[in-house]
Amino acid sequence: MIKKYTKINDFSVSNELLNFINNELLKNTKISSKKFWLGFSKAVHQLAPKNKELIKKRENLQKKIDEWHIKHKGTEIKIENYKKFLKEIGYLKKVGPDFKIKTKNVDEEITSIAGPQLVVPIMNERYALNAANARWMSLYDSLYGTDVIKSEEGGSERYDPARGQEVIKYVREFLDKYVPIKGTSWKSISNLIVKDGSLVIYKNENKFGLKDKKKFVGHRGASNKPSAIILKNNNLHIEIIINPRAFSAAHDIAGISDVIVESAISTICDNEDSVAAVDAEDKVICYRNWLGLMRGDLKSKFEKNGKFYERKLNPDRSYISKKGKGLKLHGRSLLLIRNVGHLMTNPAITLKDGSEIPEGIMDAFITVAACLHDLNKKNNSRTGSIYIVKPKMHGPDETAFTDLIFSKVEEVLKLKKNTCKIGIMDEERRTSSNLKECIRTLQNRVFFINTGFLDRTGDEMHTSMEAGPMIKKGEMKSSKWINAYENNNVDVGLQCGFSGKAQIGKGMWAMPDKMADMMTQKIGHLKAGANCAWVPSPTAAALHALHYHDINIFEKQKELKNRKTAKLNDLLTIPIADRPNWSIEEIESEISNSAQTLLGYVVRWIDQGVGCSKVPDINNIGLMEDRATLRISSQHIANWIHHGVCTSKQVLEIMKKMAKIVDKQNKNDKLYQNMSPSFDKSIAFKAACDLVFHGRSQPSGYTEPLLHLNRLIKKN
Repeated sequence: MIKKYTKINDFSVSNELLNFINNELLKNTKISSKKFWLGFSKAVHQLAPKNKELIKKRENLQKKIDEWHIKHKGTEIKIENYKKFLKEIGYLKKVGPDFKIKTKNVDEEITSIAGPQLVVPIMNERYALNAANARWMSLYDSLYGTDVIKSEEGGSERYDPARGQEVIKYVREFLDKYVPIKGTSWKSISNLIVKDGSLVIYKNENKFGLKDKKKFVGHRGASNKPSAIILKNNNLHIEIIINPRAFSAAHDIAGISDVIVESAISTICDNEDSVAAVDAEDKVICYRNWLGLMRGDLKSKFEKNGKFYERKLNPDRSYISKKGKGLKLHGRSLLLIRNVGHLMTNPAITLKDGSEIPEGIMDAFITVAACLHDLNKKNNSRTGSIYIVKPKMHGPDETAFTDLIFSKVEEVLKLKKNTCKIGIMDEERRTSSNLKECIRTLQNRVFFINTGFLDRTGDEMHTSMEAGPMIKKGEMKSSKWINAYENNNVDVGLQCGFSGKAQIGKGMWAMPDKMADMMTQKIGHLKAGANCAWVPSPTAAALHALHYHDINIFEKQKELKNRKTAKLNDLLTIPIADRPNWSIEEIESEISNSAQTLLGYVVRWIDQGVGCSKVPDINNIGLMEDRATLRISSQHIANWIHHGVCTSKQVLEIMKKMAKIVDKQNKNDKLYQNMSPSFDKSIAFKAACDLVFHGRSQPSGYTEPLLHLNRLIKKN
């Protein structure tokens, strides 16, 4: 398909993108299309050469590191010598004096409310709306549909009364623990009323009150017969719904029909890892959905089980405060927008030299322009801020460049300096090694730092590709470097004054069907000092929210400030296997696991444009896969081939074998196209193989260049 372009200033712009910007994006803003295109074109032509220089610097540093490892092959890596070398080449920067971040006008969802953070592909309008609306979730529904509640009817469509009672018991125990009643239990109450600004709780004729009366915030309905009671613990709200006529209240003497918990406090709307956007057509879908969220008018119409539904953004929630006045609580998750990193370019716009526009710069101007609509209405940020999550930056030079990009955006869009706040994804080795200096360059904008285990592992392996064969993937989580990495992120954030001002985040729970395991394990993110952590679904957000009632993060952060800080030496310890003596069975099992999830993800990305999906692993356990998981799998196999742990021929045979399994796992998908037996005709199979066999030569081990290339081939 031939795309049509229009010449405008020094740009050639895809007509599809041009029409969207002129007729939708800038409509009802004070920025005329003429001024926008003039300022945008001028800024991009100033920024693009700097962008290229930074990518070239990455390549030069990687080349020098490869050469150093080749030169020292077969000898033990002495950490002091290694550090000295990294400083000489400019990879490690000198650490400057202590400082505190100065970011202003930040919403309370970032500064003072700790809770789950959803990540959602912005390409899917229904998912985006679900995520925005996941600020308030039914705890009854979230528990009933997951394995947190143990019973035979789990997942069945038939209602199981015994399972329902287990849900109610679980919720009452939660209330007893975090908003206890003085003298009795939530399990045995018979009525709730509001009198003289206090919550009065009845057990038959006996009256009781909360142990901590301050935890009662307000109600809805008549005070002597409320329809809802709102409570607050650790700055998170709990809403008790009272409706004796509801099915779920049939056996409840107090008429409680549900308990709603404040869940996804913030949501990252993602243009990067979880989408497959490769051209103007795809980018306009992303930008249009984000614009709809910022205008507040995004809707999704869909069919489910023969019924038609329309989804839109939830309104704010209204109550009567305990002082008898109107009280409104924000009805939606605070929305952040993740732009793409500095590496990729996009054919939606070409520059005067004929090159494609750096996609991250295009994202910056267009996603911020969409936020102009919210700055007028304040439906998202009530403090007048715009929240950009910026991934895959390598070191302080690149974070400083991000500051420059958004300074230019603010100039063109007539915004106050530092309106655009930046979240730093600490997922590249050069960033975590220089984290304090990265934060320093963005100290007036930074609102968030977050660890990303999978991308960080992918970069760890690619940076040290020549050092030797890497340990098994499953052993990475217990290796020295990753413990130092996770702790360093928190240590540096606290040193730079993040507590009470900005988020310190942790990564994704990747098994959406394993909620019982999540409830056992993910509280570790809070114990580590994170005031937000990623979840894959609204249900997971509701359940993970319970952890934040258990731990007061800001008290925990005070504790952690006094611990010994993570050591740079540990952070730079390379996870190579010491004289590996794995059996053929062990090697092939490891490759099979990586190859199977890699193929399962790539085939949907290339053939169907699905950027993030639940992919069954070799044991048929559904795992959330995105480009980060793909990066680690492809780099790991590439490393093992390079160091002779396995051969290319051996890997190709395993890839073909796993492709057949993936085909079988997708047999019920009508849109699915088999990779086997005609492997040479499958663009997806070829792309997956290229990711492995050309893994060493991919920039920083990223998967985007090959994925985008093959998706464009498939689309055209």
